[in-house]
Amino acid sequence: MLIESSKPIYPISVAARLLSVHPRTLRIYEEEGLLKPVRQGNKRFFSNDDIDWVRCLRNLIHEQGISIPGVKKLLDLTPCWEIKNCPVETRKNCSAFVDNSVPCWELTSSACARGNNQCEDCEVYVKAMKEARTVAVPV
Repeated sequence: MLIESSKPIYPISVAARLLSVHPRTLRIYEEEGLLKPVRQGNKRFFSNDDIDWVRCLRNLIHEQGISIPGVKKLLDLTPCWEIKNCPVETRKNCSAFVDNSVPCWELTSSACARGNNQCEDCEVYVKAMKEARTVAVPV
């Protein structure tokens, strides 16, 4: 049986073990807004996509020498229309492009937010995360 990569299946202890990190590291990434595990009650659950994203983060932080605030700034400065390479006509009608004073995922009316206002469900965010993963963690 094939498990969907976005399905949250790992509790924090298993995710930490898979990543060879302390569970506190995952909590710090969550507190910093770099990771959004699914919560069921007071428990966190991580998907394979989350695991891949943390590997990418770890590479940026430990191999590339970028601080957590630096990673956050890079994410803030990379607009979705650049990641997705939207044509000019699409950009004109995109609320994230028209009002680029805040990140696209904070605009509930944007095309990218699609009403759920969560990055982990945004096709642009997921695609960028997967592309970053392939660069950061060669297969």
